[in-house]
Amino acid sequence: MIDYRVDDDGIAIVTWNVPGSPVNTLNDAATAAYVAAMDKAIADPAVKGIVVTSAKGDFIAGADVKDFLADRSVAGLEAGSRAINRVFRRLETAGKPMVAAINGTALGGGLELALACHYRIAADNPKTRIGLPEVTLGVLPGAGGAHANQAAQALRAAVPLLVEGTRLPVADALKLGIVHAVVPAGELLDKARAWILAGGKAEQPWDRKGFRVPGGNAGDPGVQEFLSVAIATVHARTAGNYPAPINILSCVYEGVSSPIEVGLDIESRYFGITAATVQAENLIRSGFLALNDARKLKRRPASVPRAEYRKIGVLGAGLMGSGIAYACARAGLDTVLLDRDLALAERGKAHSDKLLTREVERGKLDAAGREAVLARITPTADYAALAGCDIVIEAVFEQRDIKAEATRRTAEATGPDILFASNTSTLPISGLAEHWPRPDNFIGLHFFSPVHRMALVEVIRGRQTSETCLAQALDFVARIGKTPVVVNDSRGFFTSRVFATYFEEGMALLAEGVNPALIENAGRQTGMPLGPLAVADEVALDLVHKIIVQTRADLGAGYTPPVSAPVIELFVERLGRLGKKAGKGFYDYADGQRRLWPGLAEHFPRAAQQPDVDSVKRRLLHIQSVEAARCLAEGVVENTTDADVASLLGWGYPAWAGGVLSYVDTVGVDRFVAECEALAASAGPRFAPPDNLKKRVGTGTQLRAASR
Repeated sequence: MIDYRVDDDGIAIVTWNVPGSPVNTLNDAATAAYVAAMDKAIADPAVKGIVVTSAKGDFIAGADVKDFLADRSVAGLEAGSRAINRVFRRLETAGKPMVAAINGTALGGGLELALACHYRIAADNPKTRIGLPEVTLGVLPGAGGAHANQAAQALRAAVPLLVEGTRLPVADALKLGIVHAVVPAGELLDKARAWILAGGKAEQPWDRKGFRVPGGNAGDPGVQEFLSVAIATVHARTAGNYPAPINILSCVYEGVSSPIEVGLDIESRYFGITAATVQAENLIRSGFLALNDARKLKRRPASVPRAEYRKIGVLGAGLMGSGIAYACARAGLDTVLLDRDLALAERGKAHSDKLLTREVERGKLDAAGREAVLARITPTADYAALAGCDIVIEAVFEQRDIKAEATRRTAEATGPDILFASNTSTLPISGLAEHWPRPDNFIGLHFFSPVHRMALVEVIRGRQTSETCLAQALDFVARIGKTPVVVNDSRGFFTSRVFATYFEEGMALLAEGVNPALIENAGRQTGMPLGPLAVADEVALDLVHKIIVQTRADLGAGYTPPVSAPVIELFVERLGRLGKKAGKGFYDYADGQRRLWPGLAEHFPRAAQQPDVDSVKRRLLHIQSVEAARCLAEGVVENTTDADVASLLGWGYPAWAGGVLSYVDTVGVDRFVAECEALAASAGPRFAPPDNLKKRVGTGTQLRAASR
């Protein structure tokens, strides 16, 4: 766990080197080994000082967050914080100077360990990030970070780092006093040793007589005003859904003027309270661990050899196709971008040019890099150019006959043995696969718009999709830096089917006479990025209308239209208000502004009695989870984790709830089912909870981690 040596000058070099892991983490075993090494150095009279560093590319990534899930009690979590605080405090007061030689990224507990050293030197590495991002996991620093961070820099600079979880480049960390020096990587250990040999003191700032926190203490009017504004800002940004930022501010306010021991006691108390919340559990389980598992392709069939990709074909140079081509070329893959004529294909390539130019302007790419990416995209109208492709992704118009023609022509140009994928968002994959000579080699890859920003790819397995095809598709998604979630074939799959319920419910509320401003504000207060009516405008009302028409034609007498169908038909067929792309939908779009259309009051008169905001929020969230539970029961998704990841990445479902099915556990299964049954009676049968929820009532079991 820890490498230990003492050099000829009497400097102990304590090097973190956790085996079997790409990064060092503050797990129990590694921390115990570190303490043993430090105690050894402190007890050795020949040791003049200690340098703490890492044998890996990064310094220390932080705590092993799985430890936070082992004991969910406030008392247990608080005790863990107190224990590590006692250890760090004992080491920093032991009388021997300690230097943190930060060779790479130091986050969370890793930075807290460095803050417990008397001097901090960072290697000049542009990839290094330094920060306390615990708030993104729903917790706060619990190893002295909240208190030490205030002492290292002005309060006005410390607070944003804590409540926003900012990760700083080393130059910024130096300016703020979090590190004392930045040196070339090759000189890191020598400079650390030199500081000790030059008489570096084993003393923390807060142990000096007369120490005051930079920028003033809690009693100063300026500090009180600053914290008041910070509290208001956090409330406005989080709508009260996240306890951690507010608890961090309380911790800062109470601890800023306190002696170190009192400050650490306050920090541990708030850590226990915050880490025990259901929001923290959700953010850790779904927002961190489940997302990491998805990125690591935990669902990939292990027996299939890894696929390598060199040349990619993309059919259709519209918004989605050009976005997919950009993602492939940006990942270093040669990409053929095909459309029905060369001008359209070249226009699709121009989309990449625009995105790359923006990156150059922002300093994220140089001109040579821009040209290299563009050179990888070959626009064409000739299917013969697809020869030699490892995979072809169809992203043509959402119409069966057009997709079928593109599929057949690709097979003629490439042969049937390559991987073929459709980017359809609604049409069942198994039906589309009938037009490919080898349906076992056909899969759905549903990208999200805008492709260059959205991380998720919904990987849809058709009835005949082979395990080899699935594994190779997952390899491709990972190769272009996206995060896959595997679902099974179904109309609308998982994401489109569940996400649609959000804006459909918004339209149902509108039709009932609920104030549209109330609907939109309630949607945003749940933590969704936009209100449901704004989302419908973004999706495009005519697209939603086409899906309704196509589904009605496919299912015939068995089709039950969504509750939003009359509203959609009014806007598309009679009013010609098609959404944001047309400049008018539920909102008017002009001068870069978005305003609710005043005509809504004429077509949807306000009901005399308006619901309270909490009941509207409940409907908007519950309807998504009910539909997701049906998908789980039907096997569209195979477990709650996949559903949660898909919702978090696919449509920005609020992270505090842990995802669309973790939300059921957040509410409580018994309460959720009861509330859905009440909504089914008052609002309609779409809220009726499925049997896989009802059977859990009274059992005390959670839905989380359930499988089909």
